Amino acid sequence: MRPLLIAGPTGAGKSAFALKAAAEGGVVVNADASQVYAGWRILTARPSAADEGLAPHRLYGHVDPARRYSVGDWLRDLALTLTEAREAGLRPVIVGGTGLYFAAATQGLAPIPQVPETVRAGVAARLTAEGLAALAHELTARDPETAATADLQNPMRVARALEVLEATGRGLASWREETGPPLIGDADRMLILPERGALYARLDRRFDAMLAEGVLEEARAMRARRLNPALPAMKAVGAPALFAHLDGEIGLDEAAERARRATRNYAKRQMTWARSRMNDWPKAESG
Repeated sequence: MRPLLIAGPTGAGKSAFALKAAAEGGVVVNADASQVYAGWRILTARPSAADEGLAPHRLYGHVDPARRYSVGDWLRDLALTLTEAREAGLRPVIVGGTGLYFAAATQGLAPIPQVPETVRAGVAARLTAEGLAALAHELTARDPETAATADLQNPMRVARALEVLEATGRGLASWREETGPPLIGDADRMLILPERGALYARLDRRFDAMLAEGVLEEARAMRARRLNPALPAMKAVGAPALFAHLDGEIGLDEAAERARRATRNYAKRQMTWARSRMNDWPKAESG
């Protein structure tokens, strides 16, 4: 069946649209890079158990936080999920806020070799010691083609670009020239872009609800695993602030404010990506 792609920033109400579509004979498939990790149901606003009971859900919470899960990993999991949906006669409703996932599924993914952990750790250490601005400046100087299309305000994107350059001697833009055919060609698409002020207010209320639902206990359980803080799961939006509180560095009020601010900034970056890369998608009002 023809897939339905639903994209938008965190807190935009995408799940309501996905559930409505899936209730008519579909399966909801996650396209959010944080919601893939087990242990972060509350913090990442994964679908509730009640929502999961209304329609099949796939690729939510299926990855151990100790694993470094990539867009390539997600594409492989997505390919299996699409095959299962086709065999079951279910329409895939792919929903999330990770623009890179949607781009990879609909435009293809470059065959970039795996970056050695030593290179990754070295770039991460430099990011901490020198700061984002210094590394963004370096990327612009060494690989202007990649820098021209990169989100230079996103530390993960800048670090990734430098990792690939260090490990392979080639920039991301060069590798992308070898991109293969996309996994998803023809599909229905929906982009949800709420008014910014309303979205920010909604996100602030949502984090207050998370506190009431036990997000601090969720963070405590994750912290108890003593995982590498550089892992993507440990850098989920809002997690560093909660960890700082649990470590006694800041009070809960300060942690909550940092988490709210980080979430608003994240949503802003998602909307910037969407307006730049998905502007031709049909728009829908926030759910």
